[in-house]
Amino acid sequence: MSDVKVFEATRSGPNSRRRVKSTGFQAPERIRVAAYVRVSTDDDEQLGSFESQKKYYEEKIRDNKEWAMVGIFADEAITGTNVNKREQFLEMIDRCMAGEIDMILTKSISRFARNTLDTLNYVRMLKDKNISVIFEKENIDTLTMNGELMLTILSSLAQQEVESLSSNVKMGLAMKMQRGEMVGFNGCLGYDYHPEDKSLTVNPDEADTVRLIYDLYVQGYGAPSIARMLTEMGRKNKKGQVQWLQSGVMGVIKNEKYTGDLLMGKTFTVDPIGKRRIANMGEEKMYLTHNHHEPIVSREIWEKAQEIRLSRSQGRIMEDNGMRECKTRQYTFSSMCECGFCGHKLSRRTRQQTRSQYKSVWQCINATKNGIANCPNCKSVDEAVLESAFLDVFRQLTNNYDDVLDAVIATVEKVIGDEEERKRLKQIIANINKLESKKSRLTELLVDGTIEKEEYDRKMAEYNARLNRQIAEKEILAENSLKKKSINRRIRDLRHTLETKDPLDQFDRLVFDSIVEKIIVGGYDSEGKPSPYKLTFVLKADQKVVAINNRERYKEKQKEIKRRNRV
Repeated sequence: MSDVKVFEATRSGPNSRRRVKSTGFQAPERIRVAAYVRVSTDDDEQLGSFESQKKYYEEKIRDNKEWAMVGIFADEAITGTNVNKREQFLEMIDRCMAGEIDMILTKSISRFARNTLDTLNYVRMLKDKNISVIFEKENIDTLTMNGELMLTILSSLAQQEVESLSSNVKMGLAMKMQRGEMVGFNGCLGYDYHPEDKSLTVNPDEADTVRLIYDLYVQGYGAPSIARMLTEMGRKNKKGQVQWLQSGVMGVIKNEKYTGDLLMGKTFTVDPIGKRRIANMGEEKMYLTHNHHEPIVSREIWEKAQEIRLSRSQGRIMEDNGMRECKTRQYTFSSMCECGFCGHKLSRRTRQQTRSQYKSVWQCINATKNGIANCPNCKSVDEAVLESAFLDVFRQLTNNYDDVLDAVIATVEKVIGDEEERKRLKQIIANINKLESKKSRLTELLVDGTIEKEEYDRKMAEYNARLNRQIAEKEILAENSLKKKSINRRIRDLRHTLETKDPLDQFDRLVFDSIVEKIIVGGYDSEGKPSPYKLTFVLKADQKVVAINNRERYKEKQKEIKRRNRV
């Protein structure tokens, strides 16, 4: 058996480093040391600890003559569960890989990373480069024999600590939301947030933009059109920029806060390590607080907007009578023109006049889809004639708006001024409160043993029946009240428009939508004969104005438009 000569190791431990051979005398090279510090929140206590850590390592490295300072790498108010957002940490690793660092000092495993996988991956990467990481609290040197085993155990415990802490925080937030406290508010157009008491107050200028968005949406405009109009009008978004996108408009439309309600728990964190948040589709609890703050739009308008939004997401629908309802008004007269003979909507079509000229016309869907025999009296009407006819109607209204509205106002005031109905609504609300009190009292009597279960069931059934009748009547009266308010608002808006707008020289879609409910195309004259070119504008105040009543007047309007276009 051959003799084996053993050369004992003369250098070991974290201070052992390979040196490049050189000729002549050379002073021993010092170990290049860096320190890594981090705090995960930006409160005063944590930031104080942050500065203390930096100062501690600066002094520690300076006092050791065998060490040379490379730098203090510090991430402030950054979570440790994921390294992707820790710029200083990643820079430190890059410099290690470039051979500029021999040793890293850090307070504990939880400061280095709270993700077991990240901890082990980076430690192994550094170990391959003969770079040690010293975790002072746990007294671990990653270059020692048992370092990785201890590191795996302790980093797993650190990750478990994160998950436990996340669970506790999640429970605390849920309790706050259950109490109706606002959690995680990120800003909202129309409201100013006050962090001292976590309250919302209406911002008047921004609230006007919110109301405009809802008004346009319920009138039939789509989100892209509204975004374009807001930008053209110079309206600012929450960031103070005159730049609107479809997503921004839809964000306003979907937000329940504008009704005064607060819905919390819309999103949730999938896991505390990845920090990925997703929309809550029923996986977690949500908390809705009614009347949390002052509303900007009425609940009626908001619910109408949601109805339109949901119907648009399902595409176009067909009514039972075969009439298609257009949910997004791409064109001004989309879903606004009604056939005076069969009641169907009119659709837009393009016709060629000359080799290079085209014109847009509107024609009855019943005739175009099912054949002219189904609506034999209808004719197509030029879009330009509809626009010009509206200008005539508007001029007539601005000159005689008092006469036009007086009859409507007199009728509406009779309905709105029904004092008996308002008294009845108040009485019903009082009755409902009394019945609820009686039900509570009845339950107390059952608990105390004053009444038997059979008597309790009989009386409770009686109270519930009376309560259901009162609630049903209250809903009917409340619905009537909303309708009356809507009519009153329409008249008020119409009067304001007619009083403040000058006669129009060009067609304005906003003015048209604010005044006109629909246009009836075609109809019958005083003798009962079909008049396909008759145009009747139905105003939102339930008033009708005939703009064109026969074919001759329609032809005159066409000639007038041609003359104007030539000029």
